[in-house]
Amino acid sequence: MDYQEALNYINDKNKFGSRLGLERIERLLELLGNPHMDLKCIHIAGTNGKGSTASYIATVLKEAGYKTGLFTSPYLERFNERISINGEDIPDERLAEITERVKNSIDIMLEEGYTHPTTFEIVTAIGFVYFREENTDYVVLEVGLGGRLDSTNVIRESLISVITTIDYDHMDVLGDTLAKIAYEKAGIIKDNGLVLTYPQAEEALNTIREVAEKRGATLEVCPMENVEILRLDESGGAFNYRYNGKYYDNLEISLIGKHQVFNATLALTALVMLKDRGMVDISEEALRRGLKNTKWPGRLEVFKRNPLFIIDGAHNIQGIRVLRENIDRFNYRRLILGIGILKDKEVEPMVRALVDKADEVVVTEANIYRKMDAEDLERIIKRYNTHTHVRKSLREAVSKAYELADGEDLILFTGSLYLIGDIRKMVLGNN
Repeated sequence: MDYQEALNYINDKNKFGSRLGLERIERLLELLGNPHMDLKCIHIAGTNGKGSTASYIATVLKEAGYKTGLFTSPYLERFNERISINGEDIPDERLAEITERVKNSIDIMLEEGYTHPTTFEIVTAIGFVYFREENTDYVVLEVGLGGRLDSTNVIRESLISVITTIDYDHMDVLGDTLAKIAYEKAGIIKDNGLVLTYPQAEEALNTIREVAEKRGATLEVCPMENVEILRLDESGGAFNYRYNGKYYDNLEISLIGKHQVFNATLALTALVMLKDRGMVDISEEALRRGLKNTKWPGRLEVFKRNPLFIIDGAHNIQGIRVLRENIDRFNYRRLILGIGILKDKEVEPMVRALVDKADEVVVTEANIYRKMDAEDLERIIKRYNTHTHVRKSLREAVSKAYELADGEDLILFTGSLYLIGDIRKMVLGNN
């Protein structure tokens, strides 16, 4: 099996959709020698901020001298981004070789009467095998969907369970209340484990507390009130933070937005909790370097100027609200908004929260089967902004945005990580 054959095999399994549960992944990993049992994992769940929080933690661990695996989803430009070690994506040949072994194990499963593993389960298995065979010191593991029945939750223990912000998303799967959604996210909490959560709405936090208490886990709520923001601009931010009797002054980050200060604080707090318990050895210098050096493409990312061109992967209502809050940190005359949303999202609330801010709206589509048709999306947008232009092709959508903008304007594309990944490749000339 070569690299392209491996990708074709993995992507073909999208036809099985998303089926939560641990029975298939447990059997698959058993046939592969249970690689996950040999890994030291930091497990991260939540609605928004998982990826950047995971990246902060992984980068700090790398700066501290540890060989650190990072498992995230989805990818922006290349599939290999989902599985990396110390910032280096899994090589094509290793992905192909491990995928073939995973396929052989799946063939045995099917003979045994199991249903076929999903794409995400296959990718999870590949990641675990790769991380074990590369002898990683730590693995930062981002949940795919939910937590309790997500395939990453096959791990029996973790060094710490980190829960980022919780809001309404994937309600058809996770539940229609914050308490139900929080229960699924809190499913990553392990017996007698260590848990850190972002400050949540009361019903979500109460649910997390109940799960932690039931499992005998130690829970901390990150004290965001101890954060003092010093600077927020187009180059990132700086802040002071007081935690557990120690004062960290003038911490710097390169990711843009107030929310990234809080994501960095959550990551820092998790690492300090581990350090205080002797689970990691990290100097303050490594903490500072790691936070400053963390990159997470596609989140309020500026990659063109004159006119200013920004992409942001906001794909649910909370993400869109955060995006709106941060747009005015940039200097611009008019906002040219490019947008495409998946049809299984809360489309109208997302539209309502953002499009009235735009002077012109270019409506397009993500290149994925879950996309909302551009004409259908335009009909919703027109209820809040009539300055719309439909361009189903992403290339034509970007061209239209440039046509509408002058050097003082801001072009912003958002609505889906799949959408901005393709646009990033296109605009940067990688496709």
